[in-house]
Amino acid sequence: MQLKGVLPAIRNMKDFEEIVKSEHNLFILLETRIAQLNQMVRYAKKYGKTVFVHADLINGLKVDQYGMEYLIRQVKVDGIISTRNNVVSLAKKHKIVAIQRLFALDSLAVQNNIKMIKQSKPDYIEVLPGIIPEVIEEVSRETETPVIAGGLIKTKKQIQEAFDSGAVAITTSSKVLW
Repeated sequence: MQLKGVLPAIRNMKDFEEIVKSEHNLFILLETRIAQLNQMVRYAKKYGKTVFVHADLINGLKVDQYGMEYLIRQVKVDGIISTRNNVVSLAKKHKIVAIQRLFALDSLAVQNNIKMIKQSKPDYIEVLPGIIPEVIEEVSRETETPVIAGGLIKTKKQIQEAFDSGAVAITTSSKVLW
């Protein structure tokens, strides 16, 4: 599966209801409770949506081998996002799309994350904040992995700058930018 363009990131039920009935084929579910997750994904699939979840932000779910089995076999998510190597590795083992989130706090954090990413080999890397073109370029070059820009993106100009820096996609919870 190739990710590209602007990918809606959903934080609440109102946005979920809107995105399910929109023309977007794929969205990312950022935050929810484990009790709601299965029903939400099932509902989205009825509308033909591809659903990625941020595994670290599902309240009540322990994302270990058994938590990943639940996400894949019971919930039937199409992909996951996580900051953790072991979660990314489990997703790849189960052959679903794995996106590793990288927080660009400072140059040491970026370098340490690049080392981890070279070990886990995710399908994509989401760089946060996605408004630092130099970091997008560096991560893309150093890892040879497609980069998604996310976080703090508020304008179409910032979206274009991220694409110009090598990002293949953008995640945003801003409905105006979807």
